[in-house]
This record gives sequence, C-alpha cells and structure tokens, in this order.
Amino acid sequence: MKTIMDLRKDLDEKKVTSDELFNEAIDKAHKYQEEFNSFVTIMDKKEENESNSLISGIPYALKDNFSTKGILTTASSNILKDYVPVYDSTAYKKLKDAGAVLVGKTVLDELAMGGTGTTGHTGIVRNPWDKNREIGGSSAGSAASVALGIVPFSIGSDTGDSIRKPAAFGGVVGFKPTYGRISRYGLFAFASSLDHVGCFARCVRDAAIVTDILKGQDERDMTSLPDEDIKYTDVIDNDIKGKKLFYIKEITDKTLYKDAGEETLEILDKFKETVEECKKLGFIVEEVSFDEKLLKAIYPSYMTISSSEATSNNSNLTGIPFGPRGEGGSINEIMFDARTKGFSELIKRRFILGSYILQRENQERLFKNAGRLRHLIVDKMNELYKTYDAMILPASGGVAPKFDNEIDRMSDRYLILENHMAIGNFGGFPSITIPNGFVNGMPIGINITGRVFEDALTLNIANKIEEALGYKGLIKEEYDV
Repeated sequence: MKTIMDLRKDLDEKKVTSDELFNEAIDKAHKYQEEFNSFVTIMDKKEENESNSLISGIPYALKDNFSTKGILTTASSNILKDYVPVYDSTAYKKLKDAGAVLVGKTVLDELAMGGTGTTGHTGIVRNPWDKNREIGGSSAGSAASVALGIVPFSIGSDTGDSIRKPAAFGGVVGFKPTYGRISRYGLFAFASSLDHVGCFARCVRDAAIVTDILKGQDERDMTSLPDEDIKYTDVIDNDIKGKKLFYIKEITDKTLYKDAGEETLEILDKFKETVEECKKLGFIVEEVSFDEKLLKAIYPSYMTISSSEATSNNSNLTGIPFGPRGEGGSINEIMFDARTKGFSELIKRRFILGSYILQRENQERLFKNAGRLRHLIVDKMNELYKTYDAMILPASGGVAPKFDNEIDRMSDRYLILENHMAIGNFGGFPSITIPNGFVNGMPIGINITGRVFEDALTLNIANKIEEALGYKGLIKEEYDV
C-alpha cells in the first residue's frame, strides 16, 4: 500500500485518478468485509471535493462515532443502529474541505467502550495478520482498514489507548496528539476529559500530514487549542541528536515478569534492542523509577473516571430523541426497555458502575480519589518532562490476543505493562505508536509519549526512530515474516 506522498505524486503526475483510487479502495473494502468486518458502512458514491491539499483525492476511512450528515452513524450500538446525523463533525468537515475521499465508516467497540474490537453491533473485527486474533479497540475497524491496505489513513478516537494499541497489533502507525489539538465537535463523547481525536497511517510522515489538516481551534469545541504557527511536516526531519528519552524501570524490568511467557520476554528484549538503536541515532536514553503504586493505580483510576463520564455523556440515549423506541406505559418504562434492549451487557455494566461511582455518597471516596491519583501521575510525568523530551515504552505486553482469550477491560495481562498508555490520556500528552518488528509472526509496537503541546517534536522523534527500525508500511501480503 502506498503512502500519502506516493499517492499524491501519482495523482499529480496523472498516473492514476482519484476515481480509480476510490474504486480500488471500495473493491478492497467489499473483498475483505466478510472476512475481517472493518466497516459498518461502505460508501456507494464518491464525494466530489477538490482542494490543493496533500490528501486531496485520496481515500480514507472514518470511525463510526464521528457525525456525518446524511450518512449512517451508529457508534456500533444497537441503540443507534438507524441514526443518520443532520450535521458534520469538525474532523469530517475538515477532511472533506481538504478533498479527502471517504470510503466508509468503521466498526468500533460499542460506544468506543472496550479494547477488543469484539463488541460492535455488526460483529467482531479480525486482525489482518491472523484472523483468529483481535485487532484491538476501540478503533478496531479503522486500524484494520489501514492494516489491510484498503486505505492509506483512517481516523479514530483514543480514550485510553484506543488508537495506539490497535496500531501495535496491526503493524501500523497510530497517533493521538495533545488533548484539544483536534476538535472533538461531532465525536460521540465517551469520557470527555480523556477523549482524543487521532489517526492511523502507513508511516509517521503520513500521520503528520493528516494531523496538519485536522488541527486547529474550533469555536464549537471550547477545549480545542489555537493552531500553532507550524506545519508538522516541515519539522519532521529535524535533527534529534541530544534529545533525551526515558523509559520506566518498573514497566520494562524483565525480572518483574518471571511468570510471563516467552512472548512477553521477547517483546521486552526487542524493546531494549530499540533503546540501543535510539542511542546510535544520537538520543540520550535513560532508565527512571516511577512509584509502582501510582502505576498500578492507572487502570482502576481510568475505569472510575471513564465509566462515570460515560454514564453522564450517554444519558441521552433513551430511545426518546433517537434510537428504537422502547415499549411501556410510562416514559420511565419506555426508556428502561429501550436501554435494556439497545445496549450490550458490557455497556450496561459500565453504566451501572458509573452510576454507582457518581452517587453523592460515593463521589469523594471513588470519583474524586481517582481524580487525585490522575493528578499525581500527571504531576510525576511533568516533573520528568523537565529533564526529558519524551517517554519510550513497549506498546503492549504481548501480541494481539486470540479470541478465546477475550477480556472485558483494557487488559489484565501484566497490568502495568499493558495499561501505561492511558497516561497519555490522563495528561493529554501527544503519543504515538510505531511498528517495532514481530514476535511469533505478529507485529508489535513501541510507544513514544511527549510533552504536552509538543506534537511536532513527538512526531519528529518517532519519524527518526521509524527510519532506523525500517518497519514502515507493513502489510502481511507484502511483508515476509
């Protein structure tokens, strides 16, 4: 699969037309749909919007929790299975204005709550590298559509690791910028203080190109940031000699994983090899210590905050304003019936948990304490960022799980090693996952998390490491593992 710049060159030199690229992507989307289930909706007509941008005429996929006027938008939930919005999300509008061509809306874990890609109302999403394995979630279909070579880039959302973990499992790049860098207007809210808009791509440079298009302040999103007077693609090749990276001992020390399988140990070995490659590039890379109690608090704090915010954000999904109307003799009975039938068991458990946490008698002990832990973790990170430019860590503790090992949580495999990427959401830090080779024939990734607002430097660092590692644009059919 060609990169955005490759396709731009082909288009400019008239070696191919936008219609041909669209038709090829549509054909691939249909070809792989039954086997991998990337899409909720595949477009039957090409959008005609031309511009002078780098992505004009280039096909892409959009996660099905972004509002698209006149196009089915389900968030992969039965309660929204027939919902067609009357307005466009800002991200979708910017892509249209830039001339990008929508191929389809992609499957996600229901309402973006989950990390497996198995809870969408249209079925599970399968990993292109092994159909018996997950691609991860919640941005499952967006990751798979790029990993399959259907599109060169796709859009997702990331609340805990929902772009960056599937990117690792699918052998692609996944980037979420600083919180507020891209408007969330029209993104169905999961946990508003944690939600980020980001992208999947074949390489870091393509992620920078897409982010340059999407970033900027939006008067309809009061959390959005003013645009920087900088194009990320202009600085992505800057010299990184002397930049300082750190990794956390309590996450990467092999002696802590005596009971782990060979897979986890091999991932840690490959990570250490990557650290040595970074040093050869001119980075200063050092090990630091982080309070293990705080690291172990990441997962429960995340679940407490996200479940609470999700319960509040989705209280409008009642079957009254939209969604299948429930049955009953009163408003309460109608809503109860609609929500009982409209949500999966996983979602109902999250809402019950969130409702319990938000009860007045529980807020101080649960919700506010989770917020305090979040601040302690972010404060520690900001202290480290006074010395270092970015954190580098393995993106997961294993390869993509098999479906028979499915779990209803971010992950319970080696708690800290699996869930540390939520730190990026706690602090709103820019964070990117890039491919780091293979274990047992499956792709693995490393994650780089930078200082808040320093998206350009984070992309610059990731680009240099990607060039050195040589794992760019992985597609199974084109790569011998």
